[in-house]
Amino acid sequence: MAGKSYIIKVEEGKAASDGRPSIGPVYRSSFADNGFPAPIPGMESCWDIFRMSVEKYPNNRMLGRRQIVNGKAGKYVWQTYKEVYDVVIKIGNSIRSCGVEEGEKCGIYGANCPEWITSMEACNAHGLYCVPLYDTLGAGAVEFIICHAEVSIAFVEEKKIIELFKTFPNSTKYLRTIVSFGKVTPEQKAEAEKQGLAIYPWEEFLQLGENKQFDLPVKKKSDICTIMYTSGTTGDPKGVLISNDSIVTLIAGVKRLLGRVNEQVKQGLGGNVRLILSGAAPLSAHVEEFLRVVACCHVLQGYGLTETCAGTFVSLPNELSMLGTVGPPVPNVDICLESVPEMNYDAFASPPCGEICIKGNTLFSGYYKREDLTNEVMIDGWFHTGDIGEWQPNGSMKIIDRKKNIFKLSQGEYVAVENLENVYGLVSDIDSIWIYGNSFESFLVAVVNPNKQALESWAAGNGVSGDFDSICQNPKAKEFILGELSKIGKEKKLKGFEFIKAVHLDPEPFDMERDLLTPTYKKKRPQLLKYYQSVIDNMYKSANKRNA
Repeated sequence: MAGKSYIIKVEEGKAASDGRPSIGPVYRSSFADNGFPAPIPGMESCWDIFRMSVEKYPNNRMLGRRQIVNGKAGKYVWQTYKEVYDVVIKIGNSIRSCGVEEGEKCGIYGANCPEWITSMEACNAHGLYCVPLYDTLGAGAVEFIICHAEVSIAFVEEKKIIELFKTFPNSTKYLRTIVSFGKVTPEQKAEAEKQGLAIYPWEEFLQLGENKQFDLPVKKKSDICTIMYTSGTTGDPKGVLISNDSIVTLIAGVKRLLGRVNEQVKQGLGGNVRLILSGAAPLSAHVEEFLRVVACCHVLQGYGLTETCAGTFVSLPNELSMLGTVGPPVPNVDICLESVPEMNYDAFASPPCGEICIKGNTLFSGYYKREDLTNEVMIDGWFHTGDIGEWQPNGSMKIIDRKKNIFKLSQGEYVAVENLENVYGLVSDIDSIWIYGNSFESFLVAVVNPNKQALESWAAGNGVSGDFDSICQNPKAKEFILGELSKIGKEKKLKGFEFIKAVHLDPEPFDMERDLLTPTYKKKRPQLLKYYQSVIDNMYKSANKRNA
């Protein structure tokens, strides 16, 4: 890779053999040119991270909550590290007073708040497996996770109690105690007790541990601290086992990375550090560029998975050449690309493309109760992400496709659908697009969420009347959007079978309420197909009739 590069080669690539595809060279961050960062002395567990912070910064602000005054958000009220620590100790003693022992599973269900953090730290203190539950999850997914993880105690946001009750009676096989972040109504208390459960409002729960003191167990790096369930684009969520070592190693790497990034930011901003970090889902290049201009700050994209303990790549400030990429790897992992011949991705091509594979101590310890799925993605110590990446000359990575999102059309052509959605997503007149095809049809169709302002503006200039919903049903509007998609397809030199032949315009954006998106806004393709099945059938029927 010519020019300035932020990665170094640590191992040569390997040719295809024994039925396995070729593997490109192994690279790591140039910030780790002298080896990966050493562990921080005395830091053996997630609890140590918090405990050492309290010891070092007892009077610094840690958790803040905005007071609501007359329905409006007021000033932040802060708790110091020491104040938070005292609350955590109380929570831990209360948990143990309920008969919960080291190694049991504790669920936390709700939006981010101080109680969420203090509950998690109490789990870390007493060696419990913390099982986070997205606040956007419905009762079905919550029930599955509670039963699969065998959660015995659950901390719950007050407004989520009603959702938790929907998991009864199946979840009560494991669940014994419920703790509200706020209050508990008499009706909720009666319902929980009818199921044989104890339920406590927050303040009452804290009093359970008064005048009691439980010894904290010794934590090891190899101990599991969290079972983080993936949101599940297909099938049931998978329980990702995260060890203390993964978190501790991550902290060491981030410390080194932030040191280097801080130097660059200071040079550019004179010490006034302000930045935006985007992750979970791709940030389109034009949005990233727009934010850089209007926000007057650095905009960085990152990439990682639950299985890699989040951030594995992150772009760097002052490097405009990294626009549209997720940057180079962080300095505690090794990265290689594995060729994907069926999708024509070659790790030895120029530029090198293939499935992103990751190795390092930040990797997960496996999927809980699913050794079969663990063995599918962990091969010779390398985690296979399923994402297709392309190395850039500067050592940054560009995510271009998804390995699993591939299907064959009736004429035998393979379609890498996520790559196509990225291309068609460049059309400014649309907000989102889902492309569909199968082995019984010879062409692609799509469901599009049009941009409301753009479509209404086009309608006003083209004699199409009505509200947004009716415009979306208008055949002329569909022809317009289809034409814009074709323009970008030609501009990007797509193959003939990659062009979309029919579209359905849905004024309602894809959302989690209809189970069409994960909590991290990834498309749930099986659910999209189920929801739009009749629409898909009608598009193929009409298009085939025209072509007959």
